[in-house]
Amino acid sequence: MSDAQLWKDVDACFTALLSPEDDALRAALRDSDAEGLPHINVAPNQGKLLQLLARIQGARTILEIGTLGGYSTIWLARALPSDGRLISLEYDAHHADVARRNLARAGLDRIAEVRVGPALESLPELADENPPPFDLVFIDADKVNNARYLDWALRLTRAGSLIVLDNVVRGGRVTDRDSADPSVRGTRSALEMIAEHPRLDGTAVQTVGSKGHDGFALARVLP
Repeated sequence: MSDAQLWKDVDACFTALLSPEDDALRAALRDSDAEGLPHINVAPNQGKLLQLLARIQGARTILEIGTLGGYSTIWLARALPSDGRLISLEYDAHHADVARRNLARAGLDRIAEVRVGPALESLPELADENPPPFDLVFIDADKVNNARYLDWALRLTRAGSLIVLDNVVRGGRVTDRDSADPSVRGTRSALEMIAEHPRLDGTAVQTVGSKGHDGFALARVLP
């Protein structure tokens, strides 16, 4: 058995035991696939991790940068109280339409809102609304702008908020300081910002599983 197959089998075991999908989650993946969305959603056990982090955080407000078909959005929104609020930013209008349908099917369209447009345009517009600080921010969009998204996350949170940055391993290429890959460079810039910023305390963890060799960074916002 190859390492990759073993990783998938372990993920399947963990998912069946600890994070089984229900009809709404399965339908979200099925409809995303039918609509031609890329297969880059989080795995079920990763979605459950996000949900647990939001619950441990006691989150009432969540910002997601990168919606895709709304699969991770469903996991996150289910961690919120009935009067909670999740705002998800999606570049592609077609992806946003699929996500909205998936959220409505899951009964979460009153909690979760999907906004369309480049996130670096949507974020200052959101800031202009002067929303309450977000308790958790999940960054899972184009990796080139990771550091800029992280900067905006800092502006829109408070001391004690949690920031999660996905896909930080880049197949191991994150170790290459001289990489010309914009996604690697953007990811390294965000990790360096976490390391150096006086208001961030964080770490990064590499993972293996159905999504291959990857990982995420966690950062807590300091006073």
